[in-house]
Amino acid sequence: MTALEISAAITELVGRWPDSIYVSTCGYITRDLYNLADRPENFYLVGSMGMAAPVGLGVALAEPERHVVVFDGDGSFAMNLSILPMIGEHRPSLLHVVLDNGLHESTGGQRPVHVGDPVGLARAAGYASATSISDLAGLRALDPLPPGPALLHVRCAARGGSAGRRVELTPQELVARFRAALAGAR
Repeated sequence: MTALEISAAITELVGRWPDSIYVSTCGYITRDLYNLADRPENFYLVGSMGMAAPVGLGVALAEPERHVVVFDGDGSFAMNLSILPMIGEHRPSLLHVVLDNGLHESTGGQRPVHVGDPVGLARAAGYASATSISDLAGLRALDPLPPGPALLHVRCAARGGSAGRRVELTPQELVARFRAALAGAR
């Protein structure tokens, strides 16, 4: 069995929920989303490690009729575990995807602090559902998610190649584009 590539996981999930709002963590995950499926409804956190889930929660609370998908890395997930009970308590329509390749890839491949059981932590924090998968078949077989927050822990392969071009918009341009897209959807 070939290990799941992060870009394949992102492509599959964006294809499954094409109308969702996406918030992505810094580094290569943001670059992957930007290069694979850039659109105004994506909010890229350029240089804000550990903040994708808090920003995603804020967006989900501000846009309760919309589904929000957060793309987190294993390192950024570990940096901000305190957000899990807040997400569990507020119960937004939010899918928290942890793309786990066991590396801080965009800063040189250092090993992040290992979080032993992300699924168990999410369940204990009040997420409606949490599951772990490690291949494309598992992603494709994913049942529809119940209402409330869900965590999807995706075990992925190390990249082994380029992450593609960097986000070409300034943070100010990203914010303006994102706000306009959400205002236009109302």
